[in-house]
Amino acid sequence: MRFGVLGPLTVWTPDGDPVVVPEARVRVLLARLLVAPGRVVSADRLVDDLWGDALPSNPANALQTAVSRLRRAIGTDLVVRRPPGYLLNVPLDAVDSGRFAELGSRARRRTAAERQAALLDEALGLWRGDAYAGFADEPFARAAAAALEEQRLVVWEDYAEARLRLGDHAALAGELRHLVEQHPLRERLRAAQLRALHGAGRTTEALDGYRELSRLLRDELGLDPGAELAALHQDILRGEPSAPSRQQLSLVPPPAPLPASPTALVGRDGAVAEVRTLIGTHRMVTLTGLGGVGKTRLALEVARSQDEVCFVELAGLPRDATLDGVADLVAAALGIRDGAHHSRPYAERLAGALRGRQLLLVLDNCEHIAEPVAALVPQVLSAPGVRVLATSREAIGVSGEHLWEVPPLDIPSPGAPPTDVLRSGAVQLFAARAAAASPGFSVSADNAGTVAMICRRVDGIPLAIELASARIRVLGTAGLAERLDDRFAVLTGGPRDAPPRQRTLRAVLDWSWELLTAAEQTVLRRLAIFADGCSLDAAETLCSGDGVHPSQVLDLLARLVDRSLVVVTHTADGPRYRLLESVAAYGEQQLASEERDRLQYEHATYYTSFAAEAAGHLCGPDQQRWLRRLDTETGNLRRALTDDRFRPQLARALVWYWFLRGRLSEALRATVPEDNAVLAAWHAGFRLLSGERTEGHAAAHLHDAVTDPHERAMAGWFLGYATTRYDDPAVGEALIRAALAEFESLGDRWGIAAALSVRALQRYVRGELDSAATDAERSLAVFGETGDRWGRIQAGAVLGRLAEIAGDYPAATVWHREGAELAEELALWPEVSLRWSELGRMALLQGDHTRADELHQRGRTLAVEHSDPAGQEFAEVGLALSARRRGRFAEAEALLRPWLEWNRRFEADNGAALILAELGFAAEQRQEADTALDLHTEGLAAARRTGDPRAIALALEGLAGACLIAAQPDRAEDLLDAATRMRESTGAPLPPAERRDVDRIRAGILLQSQPTDHRL
Repeated sequence: MRFGVLGPLTVWTPDGDPVVVPEARVRVLLARLLVAPGRVVSADRLVDDLWGDALPSNPANALQTAVSRLRRAIGTDLVVRRPPGYLLNVPLDAVDSGRFAELGSRARRRTAAERQAALLDEALGLWRGDAYAGFADEPFARAAAAALEEQRLVVWEDYAEARLRLGDHAALAGELRHLVEQHPLRERLRAAQLRALHGAGRTTEALDGYRELSRLLRDELGLDPGAELAALHQDILRGEPSAPSRQQLSLVPPPAPLPASPTALVGRDGAVAEVRTLIGTHRMVTLTGLGGVGKTRLALEVARSQDEVCFVELAGLPRDATLDGVADLVAAALGIRDGAHHSRPYAERLAGALRGRQLLLVLDNCEHIAEPVAALVPQVLSAPGVRVLATSREAIGVSGEHLWEVPPLDIPSPGAPPTDVLRSGAVQLFAARAAAASPGFSVSADNAGTVAMICRRVDGIPLAIELASARIRVLGTAGLAERLDDRFAVLTGGPRDAPPRQRTLRAVLDWSWELLTAAEQTVLRRLAIFADGCSLDAAETLCSGDGVHPSQVLDLLARLVDRSLVVVTHTADGPRYRLLESVAAYGEQQLASEERDRLQYEHATYYTSFAAEAAGHLCGPDQQRWLRRLDTETGNLRRALTDDRFRPQLARALVWYWFLRGRLSEALRATVPEDNAVLAAWHAGFRLLSGERTEGHAAAHLHDAVTDPHERAMAGWFLGYATTRYDDPAVGEALIRAALAEFESLGDRWGIAAALSVRALQRYVRGELDSAATDAERSLAVFGETGDRWGRIQAGAVLGRLAEIAGDYPAATVWHREGAELAEELALWPEVSLRWSELGRMALLQGDHTRADELHQRGRTLAVEHSDPAGQEFAEVGLALSARRRGRFAEAEALLRPWLEWNRRFEADNGAALILAELGFAAEQRQEADTALDLHTEGLAAARRTGDPRAIALALEGLAGACLIAAQPDRAEDLLDAATRMRESTGAPLPPAERRDVDRIRAGILLQSQPTDHRL
């Protein structure tokens, strides 16, 4: 695929055919990813760029939908999910803007004017109109378009100077007229026009142009033309031949060559291309980022593509260096000698010496002398042909500075397959350096997961990866991974020729730490107490003290963000502040024992209070927001749970959250009963939901042991819900009956609705359809009043199944689709899985097997992704139902057999009865009489234990079919009649799919009952 942004957004196939990208929002997403192809754009940034203040109800889901539609349009492999967002996985030259930048860069490396002009003409020919045409209202597009327009003008100036060298004055003078009218204050462009006019014999027009520019500069900016234009003016007055500025002779000797790189730069192709583009459009670019992230290496690689470069290493200067001290070092690197006259300051003399030169000045490691560098840069940039590329752990802070934060290398997501791991820049660097340290090492399917984990643990920081890979020879990948908890002892031994601050990970962080004020150090080390970041409120609460007032924390955080020591992300609930793992480990080591103990207590206190507040909002209209906030704080909540002083209270506050999110293992670990009756009841309920049975009436006794009325009602409801689904239905009915009475006595409307929804399910299973409908409708109404969307899903699920039994498949589809939408809004993925599979059942009942398989497969995928065996079972049984009805008996049996054993293990008779019926029908249709009889007999026993008349009827119908192929037509007819009476007792019609089985069996009975000659 090729992409165009130099004009209207366009996509072409490799053959040049246009590709349609439907929907405006999807086109905005593509345009945003094309701003930086190959680079990750965070999900938060994409949501902000796509929706702004008009956020959808579930931004994450809405973004996923837009990404899916874009993948369908341009190819699934081009839009890649990579934390913390997405990237467009195409080379830079697949986008016309990247091709444009590359052609411009190649032209600047050429010396022959003919070749320069040809390359630049090709570059300008890529433009089809205004950049990002059609996206003028998008802030990201305005910025990108402005940068490209600036780059276009620079290329035009280069193109004009190349053609001047070729003597193409007359034509060029005409071509530049319109551009100069559009950009009348652009001095380099105006200089090219004046030279073209003068060279074409139109000297009067050239002098008029100079006078016009002088007037505009004076009137609009209060400035005079620069020295280069003034000199050109004098040349024109004297009638001297025109020549381009870049060919003017300089008495200044060339700078020293760039330092050689001992190894190849890995994983930075996109970054190199982007920064090269930036230095073509901005005169001052600063690469910022954490120490060891690779700022210097990136700057050197970018600089190698430039014609004239001077590299100045500033790390050796003391922190009290002055402006003249910095200017002296820069002059020495440039080869400029101090003259005999000292009437002007050194920095001004340096700037004067640079006039007339086309030079990229690279200032490396500026962070410790930012003030004198900030004083020098404007004077250096007063020379029109000079550009500055700086590296620093924070901004230099001068006008016109363009910041570009060097990110860590991209790291694989947890659980990524080996093919994805090998595409990661961090893994590629690790593999290259490890192979150099330990010949023969390679990343394979066996060690890919461990290597990926190592790269994540060191945050994708190139220096840390290089230090880690050097240890492979003595530790191996597994040993290295185990020792990263003590990373500062392991990540040592950098090259002896490296600066001391880059030989160990600790030294890198020491350098940054020593540049901080005492207040900044206080906030940074206290941030280490958090897991996976914190909100501003949490930071102000826990990071204040020791002379830092809470009101000062925000400003200190901003300064730490500027120094690349703190990562800030913007969420729907406000900013979050996070430390990379290595910085967090360093900060934790700066905590004194007493301070650490106090912070741990304050941390557990804060998050226990937070969880208690959240629990009060999880059963009402703010459910979605508080689920999201609890998701975000999962790391901090888990850390707080390790404090035994807070665990019981915190666990109780989180049980409903764990239930809604399906985090059963976590709930079981945290609710270990000990002497807490409330936790004991919840723990038992979570065990039931995890597939463990209770002994006798243990659940009822646990309910009775809770003394607080509200806690007892909630515990009774939860145990009743769990036993209804996975244990003894009779015990479940008794518990729900008691819970409903308790909620009614307390006046708890939410509790009443919850109990009614479970009772509706119980009555539905028993075949009491009218009573089930009454309970479900009441439950839905009350949940609607309280604003609880989870509750609406539960009640709607029962109403959907009742509509299904009544044969009203359109109504059932509406209920299940609404449930799926509500569950998606809340990110309740197990519920979403079940609803998709329910919709699959509706399609199956209506004979649309293709649609049924698609929906069931969607449900299965979600269930597998979220480790939900119940959802996976429901989806795969649905796929088996479809396969069996289309005669694919082996496929159906392969799907059903594992789940039969699963249901038997849990003694889940409802599930077992259906599976046994399906397996029996498959055996019958293959004419396997004995097998069919055994399966249907076992299925009938399971169905009778459930008491569900529909399950019993299905088993009887299956047994009738088995008797038929066993040549027992009379018994088959009796069984079929019994099944018919059982179904009539429910008042529900026979579903079409099951009617076909019944009709087939009844036709077989009639056929076997006729005389032989008639059958013939």
